[in-house]
Amino acid sequence: MSALRTALDLAASGLPVLPLSRGKRPFGNCTACRDNACGGRPNMKTAGSCCCPLVCHAWAAATTNPAILTSRAWQAAWADAATVAYHPGGAEVTLVDLDDADAVTWARSTLPPTRTVATTRGEHWIYRGTMPSANDVRPGVDIKSTMSYARWIGPGTGTMADLPPTVRALTVKAPSTVRPSGQAVTVPAPAGGGQCRHRTPAYLERGIAMAEQRITEARSAVHATVYRTFLAVLSAHGRCGCLTESHVTRLFTAAQAKGESLRHCTDAWTNARTRLGI
Repeated sequence: MSALRTALDLAASGLPVLPLSRGKRPFGNCTACRDNACGGRPNMKTAGSCCCPLVCHAWAAATTNPAILTSRAWQAAWADAATVAYHPGGAEVTLVDLDDADAVTWARSTLPPTRTVATTRGEHWIYRGTMPSANDVRPGVDIKSTMSYARWIGPGTGTMADLPPTVRALTVKAPSTVRPSGQAVTVPAPAGGGQCRHRTPAYLERGIAMAEQRITEARSAVHATVYRTFLAVLSAHGRCGCLTESHVTRLFTAAQAKGESLRHCTDAWTNARTRLGI
């Protein structure tokens, strides 16, 4: 079966797909999108936002639209394609890539059973649910979900299980490694002076606890929930100087427990500060 025929069958089943060139590599950026000139599609959390019709942004180019897959712009890519890849996050799944026998042995003794696909050197374990992708979370183990692509090998065997906390925990760093920002989080008091109402311990504690709970209870769109929560905390407490490194560490720790990387936490915090002009 040709790569395009396989891609169309997978797209019909709801799997966002794209062609891979030899060496399991996506096709290179086009002139219009090179160096992010198109406005940021490689940074999007879901595919399909760039107006460029070419196959130029790896996971972000993955689609279920047969009109795009068979379009003239994609013809050359399919003609040169060695295989088909898919975007796990776009399919609402997470793939645990076990690259060798030792990693497979670890997974069988640690992770709950789920759908399994045999690879040349190891196995892919596929769970229902998404999380940030990360490489080398332990020896021979990569996580492929959002903002990532994986080679299509086959449907695998077994019943797909829900993404367990054990897998999410693989990307969580110890709280001692948290660095909320490159500068102190304390900011000047509001113009006019006076006692800050947030300095009441109960008021501030309640706000931080509610923010932690909002992040912890997120069932989907974790990236967006973390950003909106950071934005709300900074909007309420960010201009009066009452936030401490300890408060921000608590927020980062809650986000990392949901699968966010330290980089994503830092970016969300910085973006929220920028939006509020802090």
